Formats: sequence, C-alpha cells, structure tokens
Amino acid sequence: MTFSLFLVVMLCGGLGAICRFLVDSAVKKAASRSKRWSERWSSFPAGTFVVNLTACLLVGFVAGLASSSLLPAAVATVVSTGFLGGYSTFSTASVEGYRLIISGKDNLAFLYCAGMLLVSQLLAAAGYFLASLF
Repeated sequence: MTFSLFLVVMLCGGLGAICRFLVDSAVKKAASRSKRWSERWSSFPAGTFVVNLTACLLVGFVAGLASSSLLPAAVATVVSTGFLGGYSTFSTASVEGYRLIISGKDNLAFLYCAGMLLVSQLLAAAGYFLASLF
C-alpha cells in the first residue's frame, strides 16, 4: 500500500464514521417518534442494525464490481476498507447484543444477533449479485 492510498483510506474511514453517526442518530430519532416502536422495541439497537446491514449490501456490491474488474482494486480498498470499514461497526453490535442479554431481554438479543448475522449475509450476497448485473 502506498502512503497516498493509506491517507485516502484513513480519510474515508473518518467520513464513514461520521456517516455512521448520522445514520444511527436519524434511525434512533425516527424510531423514537413512533409510538408503536417505542412501546415494543425501545431496547432494540435499530441504528446499528440499519448501519451494519446497509454496509453489508454496499460491501457486497463493491466486492462484486471489483471481482469483475469494473472497479479498480485501489478504489475498492478505499471504499470497502476505508469508508465502509469506518461506517460499519461489528464491535458495537456485539456489545449491544450483550447488553440485551444482561438486561434479561434474551428473545430480543437472539433476534438482534441472529437477525444481524443472517440478514447481513443475505444482503452481502444481494450486493454481489447486483454488481454482476453490470
């Protein structure tokens, strides 16, 4: 990796983190406005869920474009490792799942953790497939 590529990946990682914060905040705000959501799902970490699922779809798309040589390797690195690496957050999702468990919300924890793993794989595959259409 060249120094300039390193700098661009670092910058894009920061931009991804800012976007994660904005999307997470917007999802939380929208969820808090919904009375039905607040009553049943107030503990569900919807912001992180949405962030990670959109990241999986986009990483799959980028990987698909790169594998068919429609996207240069350096650009794929900047987008997937840089921007989407800063945008997605597996560690936060893991802590949020654990917090649901220790607060006695086992069913919600299972739904959150298993749902994130299953749906993220499906979305990554969907992104890869969508890229193959180009």
